[in-house]
Amino acid sequence: MLLSHSDLWKVCLENIYRPYTVVLATITAALYYLWGREGQTPVLVCSDAFRVFLQRHCPVVAEPFSPTPWCWGGRLQTLVRVLIKSSPQVDYRNELIRTADGGQISLDWVDNGDSAAYPECYSRPTVLILPGLTGNSRQTYVLHAVSQATRRGYRCVVFNNRGFGGEELLTPMTFCAADTSDLERVVLHVKELFPQAPLLGTGVSLGGMLLLNYLARKGSEAGLVAGLTMSVSWDTLESCASLEQPINRLIFNRHLASNLCQAINRHRKMLETVVDVDHVLKARTIREFDERYTSVLFGYKSCLDYYQEASPNYKLPRTTVPILCLNAADDPFSPKHALPVALAKRLPNVALLVTSHGGHIGYLEGLYPRGEGYMDRLFGQFIQAAFDHPGDLKGACSIKEELLD
Repeated sequence: MLLSHSDLWKVCLENIYRPYTVVLATITAALYYLWGREGQTPVLVCSDAFRVFLQRHCPVVAEPFSPTPWCWGGRLQTLVRVLIKSSPQVDYRNELIRTADGGQISLDWVDNGDSAAYPECYSRPTVLILPGLTGNSRQTYVLHAVSQATRRGYRCVVFNNRGFGGEELLTPMTFCAADTSDLERVVLHVKELFPQAPLLGTGVSLGGMLLLNYLARKGSEAGLVAGLTMSVSWDTLESCASLEQPINRLIFNRHLASNLCQAINRHRKMLETVVDVDHVLKARTIREFDERYTSVLFGYKSCLDYYQEASPNYKLPRTTVPILCLNAADDPFSPKHALPVALAKRLPNVALLVTSHGGHIGYLEGLYPRGEGYMDRLFGQFIQAAFDHPGDLKGACSIKEELLD
């Protein structure tokens, strides 16, 4: 049978596009399957009293989390968040404060003077935000946190780590996860400005490590009504080991080390008096950077000593304020086996919330996850719960003195 020209073209096109049609159909079916799957409810590890408080006033802790169907794995969640997440418009007021050693810290404020819920400046609740390792107030997760807080009427202040907030270094000193002196200075400064305003601290990644170490160091003198951490690395040695796995080393480790080296190079003239800058700039991993720079600058005998001091996991029993900690089981920066599950079970003031997916500061959901995500909703609900129900929160998280021994 002879085919017409139109039939011949039809057969040819079908043969050409059939493989692509099969692939497209397969991908579509997979997306519909994943999209239709029920999300898994996060595991909440805490005391019964803290659990009741959270489920009543922060219901997102009991809601299933369904990651974006085409962005399922932890590495992909971590990478895509950086590329796709929106940046809400935020106008900061910058303030530079001096430190005891002659240095300066850059604070970015959102005063929220138009707050209808809290029109009086002196009593307006304040959220202190600590960004991650190489982050600052312009990170998307910070902007979304500020958006969540300001729409509820709160004031925000972002603590930029020395050398990363756009300010010049006045002394040869930057920051590390174990040194809480700058954070102590910032908390004292905020409390002096607004002594009647409740203050809550939230930290992301390294910022969360710094916050936890501060809370452990200060105990009942921390000056915060509550703390919230997201994607914290609980055991720095275990985190380094995870980031040194071949794929993680290629995707994350070298990039972060490069960003750290760029920051050191920007402040070369100030820092070359205390470290071998050229040697530091040859670091290709975070561990190499910490060996050549962080442990040297802060006077540790070795990088191992620094990592032990920076790890917040074993310090949790020294904390007294209520703390909610969000982690994902597939976070390439913070392996699941290093999460302080056993401690969270016996400490009345600590709640550990673990999602099956989410990566590192990812928690993307929906088909096109540019806007508000799971982490943002958790942040908004928890800070509101802490500010609206301080008495209930304190009662739910009352800590016995023997736990501090």
